[in-house]
Amino acid sequence: MQGPAASYAHGRAEENSATESPFAGPIHESPLFPYTFPMSHFPTVFLVGAGPGDPDLLTLAGAKALANAAVVIYDYLANPALLELAPPHAEKIYVGKSAGQHTLTQEQINQLLLDKARQLAASHAQSTITPAPLPCIVRLKGGDPYVFGRGGEEGEYLHGHGIPFSVIPGITAGIAAPAYAGIPVTHRDFATTLTFVTGHEKEDSAEPGSPSSDLRTPYPALTALLAAGGTLVFYMGVKSLPAITAKLLAAGAATEIPAAVIRWGTRPEQRTLTAPLSDIAATVAT
Repeated sequence: MQGPAASYAHGRAEENSATESPFAGPIHESPLFPYTFPMSHFPTVFLVGAGPGDPDLLTLAGAKALANAAVVIYDYLANPALLELAPPHAEKIYVGKSAGQHTLTQEQINQLLLDKARQLAASHAQSTITPAPLPCIVRLKGGDPYVFGRGGEEGEYLHGHGIPFSVIPGITAGIAAPAYAGIPVTHRDFATTLTFVTGHEKEDSAEPGSPSSDLRTPYPALTALLAAGGTLVFYMGVKSLPAITAKLLAAGAATEIPAAVIRWGTRPEQRTLTAPLSDIAATVAT
């Protein structure tokens, strides 16, 4: 991997060699991490946004976290090139999910984070190095951890079990992929609001009385945003595209509204298809 993130992660930023780098020192002392970490014998788990696919879009804070990682637990959408930023001895565990193929369930991933934190705490306590370096765990997630990345669920689980964690935001695909396709998601003359929507709701959301049953996508409200000059960005919506467009049209969306579907955003294989809203599902199907 090349680029500024790799240079900072491996301490090769020559332009800063004459002065003290703000990225020097333990990760917890970096001004990039304005959080107060609790005194704990458990390692910190960093929920790191890997960005949308192009490895050069990883933040410098994310690169530094990887450079200090003892364990990296990474997703399907995290570019594998980013693993090169972790130390060679770091344990790297793939827990990716793709359509119909889940390496682990979300509950199993939560448990894995807890188990690894406890294992590192035990090995750190037995270290003969004085003072022993504090290890950390990186949970590497595509895009941004808190934008349809289940980072909130993982953070809630860690907090509930007394494991310190922090979030390093990432560039979300809803902004980056359209930008790489030449599509500004806001424009003073055309789009004054921007709304992110999941195209893949939680499996139990249709069950009456379930925790998410009242969080179904509000298509009438989304259609009103479109009519007022807004941009809607649906994540993970290819499989549901016919249903999404049908519901928008049924709620009154104009048939001629421009629409685009972007696959593998920001990667070399990115592909973009455009058509009016009424035709976009058929365009993708062909």
